[in-house]
Amino acid sequence: MELIMKQMPVVIGSLNIGFLQTLKLFFVTLIGAFPLGLIIAFGSMSRFKPLSVFSRIIVWIVRGTPLMIQLLIIYFFPGLVLGNPIWGGGETGRFLAASVSFIINYSCYFSEIYRGGIQGIPIGQEEAGLVLGMTKKQIFFKVTLLQMIKRIVPPISNEIITLVKDTSLARIIALQEIIWAGQAFMKGSQGISGAIWPLFFTAVYYLIFNGLLTILLGRLEKKLDYFK
Repeated sequence: MELIMKQMPVVIGSLNIGFLQTLKLFFVTLIGAFPLGLIIAFGSMSRFKPLSVFSRIIVWIVRGTPLMIQLLIIYFFPGLVLGNPIWGGGETGRFLAASVSFIINYSCYFSEIYRGGIQGIPIGQEEAGLVLGMTKKQIFFKVTLLQMIKRIVPPISNEIITLVKDTSLARIIALQEIIWAGQAFMKGSQGISGAIWPLFFTAVYYLIFNGLLTILLGRLEKKLDYFK
């Protein structure tokens, strides 16, 4: 116990650095995936058949393959196959590759949630809006969008919680997120080796962060209850 207390400052400092990397990847993914998912959803619902088919094929491929495989392909394919390591080296390059992988993956999942939310709005509301002289753009932003948000908050919340845990997959390309930091003390890091207890502390970080997100998303859902 005394040894653990001596090691604690070193471990916590390392875990904090790893958790900041996890947070960066989490927020960058959301910032990129939310709008891209909506674009893909519109593509899937497009009346232009080639665009609709193309969008649905991309969604099918991304949703049908593991995120870990996508990370490996996006990070290594340009350098090993094309001879053009576009991500560069170091932690920055790995973070960029991980961000692109996560944004593409989650935008496809979000797109299906968006599509379900939009198509779930009764078509009679659009017809009523047209009768009242509203344009399709006005109908979407003033009628459809608000109701869609209410419908998609629960499934989107689940995906956001899943994203927090999925960020740990970035360690497959050696991105030094929080689990990488915790696992390093088993192999040997900063004079500490053979220590498994730091991994339990990584779980605490995830539990606290997911707990806060659950509370915030729950409050958002309650604020949208006026659409009942």
